[in-house]
Amino acid sequence: MKTINRRQTMLGMAAAALPGLGLPRIGHAAPLVYRFGTNVPATHPLNVRAVEASERISAETNGQVQINIFPNNQLGSDADMLSQLRAGGLDFFTVSGVNVLSQLVPVASLWGVGFAWSSDDAVHKALDGELGVYLRAQFPKVGLMAMNTIWSSGFRHVTNNVRPINTPQDLKGLKMRVPVSALWTSLFKNLGASPVSLNFAEVYSALQTNVVDGQENPFAIISVAKLYEVQKYCSLTNHMWDGWWCMTNQKVWDKIPANFRPIIEKHLNRSAMDMRADGLRLNSSLRAELAGKGLVINEPKLDAFRETLVKSGFYEEWHKRFGEEAWAMLEKHTGKLG
Repeated sequence: MKTINRRQTMLGMAAAALPGLGLPRIGHAAPLVYRFGTNVPATHPLNVRAVEASERISAETNGQVQINIFPNNQLGSDADMLSQLRAGGLDFFTVSGVNVLSQLVPVASLWGVGFAWSSDDAVHKALDGELGVYLRAQFPKVGLMAMNTIWSSGFRHVTNNVRPINTPQDLKGLKMRVPVSALWTSLFKNLGASPVSLNFAEVYSALQTNVVDGQENPFAIISVAKLYEVQKYCSLTNHMWDGWWCMTNQKVWDKIPANFRPIIEKHLNRSAMDMRADGLRLNSSLRAELAGKGLVINEPKLDAFRETLVKSGFYEEWHKRFGEEAWAMLEKHTGKLG
């Protein structure tokens, strides 16, 4: 398996200026050309691995299938890209289940319940198994289809410019940027913060101009989006696990020649697995790197955060919203919540 090296990173940065990232170098025009949208910068492992999948797909189909990667919201906000996907104007999109997808399929945000998971391995086991099967079965109801393997973003941490977060009380009153998601908003309200929903493309400037005090993201996004330039503190809250489904429009998928579909699916799922390994390596190296760039990093004890959510009724509320079947499936992997 390849690793993400400096050369790949520089190539990714250069490619960000192009209309499509990762065009396979082939000797003739591909008769089938598809667009793949993402919401993270070109140098993020998701895009690096998506480019690799595109190149492998082109090679195995003898140039008959070309997937062009458009990183960093080049094709619009998450909501815009989801609308394009549903209309058939965008062919592939890596989308968080907790973000805009949950507005269309509410149960898609199930994996994002706050302080639910003990480890990445626990989440992957659930999503590679029956929980993933259950969630993917909901998407065809709205005309969408997800590949089998989740692209892991990992656990998210709180950064801000006011103070380290050691207890839930430290969040009280903080203006925290959260994605446009009912679950994210509910989580931070129940922890005492003042959540502000913003698309990711607006986050850096909102932090820079003090529109918000803080935000929350995994190390990889804090690094590639250079959020350390506009934040002072990073608290390792591990408050939510998140990832991306690689989705397509069911009608678009059905029109792809049957002999090409297994090739596309195989290589997209392989890149999702490769990205999981990237995440493990990055999480072990980026802590020191971000500290070296000036972020003050602390590790709060998490029991008090869970207790606050129990007392506030957060788990009870989302149990009712998701329903008995989905909640039971979640607790089978997380243990009792609430």
